[in-house]
Amino acid sequence: MLVHPQFNPVALSLGPVQIHWYGLTYLVAFAAFLFLANRRVRRLQFADAGWTAKDVEDLLFYGVVGVIVGGRLGYALFYKPEQYLANPIEILQVWKGGMAFHGGLLGVIVAMVFFAYRRRRPFLQVTDLIAPCVPIGLASGRVGNFINGELWGRAADPALPWAMVFPQSGSMMPRHPSQLYQIGLEGLLLFVLLWLYARQPRPMGRVSGAFLIGYGVFRFIAEYFREPDSFLGLLALNMSMGQWLCLPMMAGGIGLWWWSGRRLAA
Repeated sequence: MLVHPQFNPVALSLGPVQIHWYGLTYLVAFAAFLFLANRRVRRLQFADAGWTAKDVEDLLFYGVVGVIVGGRLGYALFYKPEQYLANPIEILQVWKGGMAFHGGLLGVIVAMVFFAYRRRRPFLQVTDLIAPCVPIGLASGRVGNFINGELWGRAADPALPWAMVFPQSGSMMPRHPSQLYQIGLEGLLLFVLLWLYARQPRPMGRVSGAFLIGYGVFRFIAEYFREPDSFLGLLALNMSMGQWLCLPMMAGGIGLWWWSGRRLAA
């Protein structure tokens, strides 16, 4: 049975300035996006449409704003609505933690709508460009979760070779290292599948639909091994909030993928 190493969350101290590992994982995510998206815009379908490296830089800016604003609002509305509606000023206190992926996704969608409008580009062309570039950033964020020893997994059989004790949880119970499962599923595996799928020209919207389906499925699976939030627990049908939020995501992805094919055939 393994024990979480309990890393120091501070990677580097420069006088009064502290650089946290979690912040570095975000920088890695941004750098990975720039690298991968710049490769994407060189593909014929995007190069012929006039995409440039400057567009990629602007996309990153819009995306970062969408992630932060959407992630924070999503956490407040999906997970602790009563607390934040009673004290809305706390929504601005991001240093206290609390971000939701599904909220961040909605924030990015809004940001991409605005970007597409400003640049007069088809919205689905924008999302098809960025979709295969996102999973590596998600994996990087989960690395930060693991380093911090947060979002640990549910109880595991002590005989499981990789069962891990997270002292941060307040007990010595062996648990699934669910952060590592998420790195592998919704990070690395989803990246490989989407990158390979997007190598060939696809009807506009299909790559975006594939991302929504793939992330929804892999996150839904991973949630069976991740400890539900203590203030929520399991909801109806013994499903977590993360699983319930994945259902409309998967439905939307299936609908978009189907509509994209029908639109091309018409």
